[in-house]
Amino acid sequence: MWWIYALLSALFASLTAIFAKIGITGVNSNLATAIRAIIILLVAWGIVLARGEEKGLPALSKQNWIFLVISGIATGLSWVFYFKALQVGKVSQVAPVDKLSVALTIVLSVVILGEALTLKAAIGALLIIAGTIVLIL
Repeated sequence: MWWIYALLSALFASLTAIFAKIGITGVNSNLATAIRAIIILLVAWGIVLARGEEKGLPALSKQNWIFLVISGIATGLSWVFYFKALQVGKVSQVAPVDKLSVALTIVLSVVILGEALTLKAAIGALLIIAGTIVLIL
């Protein structure tokens, strides 16, 4: 079932790039990012509240909070730079470079989380890097 969610994530990520490129025409990229963040906030909290999942808040540990905050900061910075790149570059070039995050995540999961690097994952990461280079040249 995870792969269905992952495919939906990929679909909506691709639509994000297309809609963002159209939406940032003549708009400061930081302002556009802030507007996007508000919409995401409303949608995410709407889902949490509709499903009654806010009851899990007291169970969050200090470590949960620290790393969720750090993750939020990383996400925000990613969006700021992504929107700036979209504003000045072509979607067909920006999106593949942005997806280098997949290969970087594989490497960081080994270095930071101690996950095993399989041959399949290593080859996949190298192919993503090679594909990105081909697409941006």
